[in-house]
Amino acid sequence: MRRITRIATVGVASAALALSATACGGKTSSGSSSDTDKAAIAYDIGGRGDQSFNDAAYAGLSKAQKDLDIDGSEAEPSDGEGDADKVQRLTELARAGNNPVIGVGFAYAPAIKKVAPKFPKTTFGIIDDASVTGDNIANIVFNEEQGSYLAGVAAAKVTKTKVVGFIGGVETPLIKKFEAGYVQGVKDTDPSVNVLPQYLTQPPDFGGFSKPDLGKAAAQGQLDKKADVIYSAAGLAGSGAIEAASKAGKWNIGVDSDQYNQAGLANYKESILTSVTKDIEDAVFNLIKSVQDGKPQSGEVRYGLDKDGVALSQSNPAFVKMKDVIAAVDKAKQDIIDGKITVKTAP
Repeated sequence: MRRITRIATVGVASAALALSATACGGKTSSGSSSDTDKAAIAYDIGGRGDQSFNDAAYAGLSKAQKDLDIDGSEAEPSDGEGDADKVQRLTELARAGNNPVIGVGFAYAPAIKKVAPKFPKTTFGIIDDASVTGDNIANIVFNEEQGSYLAGVAAAKVTKTKVVGFIGGVETPLIKKFEAGYVQGVKDTDPSVNVLPQYLTQPPDFGGFSKPDLGKAAAQGQLDKKADVIYSAAGLAGSGAIEAASKAGKWNIGVDSDQYNQAGLANYKESILTSVTKDIEDAVFNLIKSVQDGKPQSGEVRYGLDKDGVALSQSNPAFVKMKDVIAAVDKAKQDIIDGKITVKTAP
């Protein structure tokens, strides 16, 4: 697998190669034979190693490389980059013959809108956005509010202080879906529980997805207000919140990936009660496979509770032992699937 990073390329043979590497964000390894299928993902803020959103996308690319015998490429974001940088990155990935090219996160919408029409034979995937459309664009979206509702049910059942927290990385409509579902799940389960919502940054500052110190400080503030369960939807910044709650002996609820099983969070795993997972891994894999099969996905591709596209993980044995909590979560899940509960998408 080729990984394009922020590191400058050394010893390139020509100015053209140097320009190509720099445009994508830095270093690339040697390519593969021309007859090998190629696919690429361009990471969101925080990059690979965030133990959450981006790592889930990487898992899908890695699975495709193994199971479908493709050549996978990754492209990292640059600090403080703008839409022009994303346009250049996606353009270079498409020119290199990658199909599909997948933008990880809604921030890629403006870039895909510009680049996709220029490469009509290339499928472009975008995760968490349905605003930009086209015949060769696959909009991979999730019902985050549904998984978050289940997290709210669990939080309301386990809290002893009757205070729980929510930390959002950046106050965007997407992250407010997480908040909305969580708050509704808490209140439907126990109206007496107080929910403390907090966002780390406001657009256009997206640093709230990449700075663990901000998450840690926010979590500490909520802990000081007696919160004993904290749900973070904040990308890499969420790791700081997890650390703070863990050291205080309180519960965390993870997001996107099953964070109980993330190696980078191993020191805090016992505090991760559960995680609201989004099946980004399979979504990325499925898109790559559809292209390889000659039937590329396009338009909205939605993953919800009914397809296990969102879920509440049960990796922590301590959570599994909470039979009454599991029962309440299972009932809420079925009620959502059956249409008995409609989950809000905005607070």
